[in-house]
Amino acid sequence: MLVSAKEMLNKARDGHYAVGQFNINNLEWTKSILQTAEELRAPVILGVSEGAGKYMCGFDTVVGMVNGMLKGLNITVPVALHLDHGTFEGAKACINAGFSSIMFDGSHYPIEENLKLTTALVNTCDILGISLEAEVGAIGGEEDGVVGMGECADPAECKMIADLGVTMLAAGIGNIHGKYPANWPGLRFDVLENIKATVGDMPLVLHGGTGIPEDMIKKAISLGVAKINVNTECQLSFSAATRKYIEEGKDLVGKGFDPRKVLAPGCEAIKATVREKMEIFGCIGKA
Repeated sequence: MLVSAKEMLNKARDGHYAVGQFNINNLEWTKSILQTAEELRAPVILGVSEGAGKYMCGFDTVVGMVNGMLKGLNITVPVALHLDHGTFEGAKACINAGFSSIMFDGSHYPIEENLKLTTALVNTCDILGISLEAEVGAIGGEEDGVVGMGECADPAECKMIADLGVTMLAAGIGNIHGKYPANWPGLRFDVLENIKATVGDMPLVLHGGTGIPEDMIKKAISLGVAKINVNTECQLSFSAATRKYIEEGKDLVGKGFDPRKVLAPGCEAIKATVREKMEIFGCIGKA
């Protein structure tokens, strides 16, 4: 059964580790992440962007697939199904479809509008027991066509959003989506410390977890980050393993063209990436 991310993130915050959000793109992706979480006894958040939701034939299909897998794979660890960088309309659609966690990203609006729209969702999510993530300060890189430069969030604005009663807060601290450029200056821990000081117990979320050095991730966790998002890294490892299979001509041998065989190395690569991240985040055995 899907659960809200609230309890797993509060436990992570108190235990000084982070729960991984791994974005899903299809059945293989979802299965690989769930199997790894179960094997490692780690709580996990499945992230779905609006673009990926559309690709998978809509949010109802996603919910049906994930619920079916929880049952079919006998998954016993806590699993949250989370809308990633949702619009206001997308958030409402995911609530109706049966998601257990929602992110409303109002970071590109003026703060007054962000506050107004987030407030409208807080009450609904509270009543339904759904966790709600809000964002202040646009995360850099490209996310569903929106390109941001990695702004740093204003701690005062973070407090205004946190005080509305959201479950968790994504705050820009110089992090970006996708691959980090060679001249990336690193995470702004001074900003993170200031945000933590203003929002208190609120679990913080680090977007753009691909390519951030391990020591920076561990320091961010020590400063209150309880959820870290990973997407690009799984995509890179999946495509590298798939390319290798095809380049070695394995699809031309016997029944090697069977899509299940073609996708198998990529699935193993996703599992290896998820395991590696869960080790760094410290969430193994925390289910």
